[in-house]
Amino acid sequence: MEIWLNPECSKCRSAVEILDGAGADYTVRKYLEDPPSADDLRDVLTRLGLEPWDITRTQEAEARELGIGDWERTGAARERWIAALAAHPRLIQRPIITADDGSALVGRSEDAVREAVARAGGGNS
Repeated sequence: MEIWLNPECSKCRSAVEILDGAGADYTVRKYLEDPPSADDLRDVLTRLGLEPWDITRTQEAEARELGIGDWERTGAARERWIAALAAHPRLIQRPIITADDGSALVGRSEDAVREAVARAGGGNS
């Protein structure tokens, strides 16, 4: 499994603690240093079953500067949102955990992170 995180984010640090405590086998992607491409984002959105606006941090200063809050949330506007997330990775909700079973989830709660561990087979302790 892989976790997209920002090390300065408390939710991300909490998720890593849970993964470590469960003995989960995972890799870390510091997505601000290694931003996902538009293709990476399309893949993770498919795995999440979400749209780009669902994983966009619309309250960030960058989002306000871009005027994202006023953008259409339609299929026609989807690529615009994906391009914005690829160009401004700080706008991506975090942490995102991709599981080996092909699924993904936004690990903002302990329960969500534990679900990712369960999908991965419960860790390797």
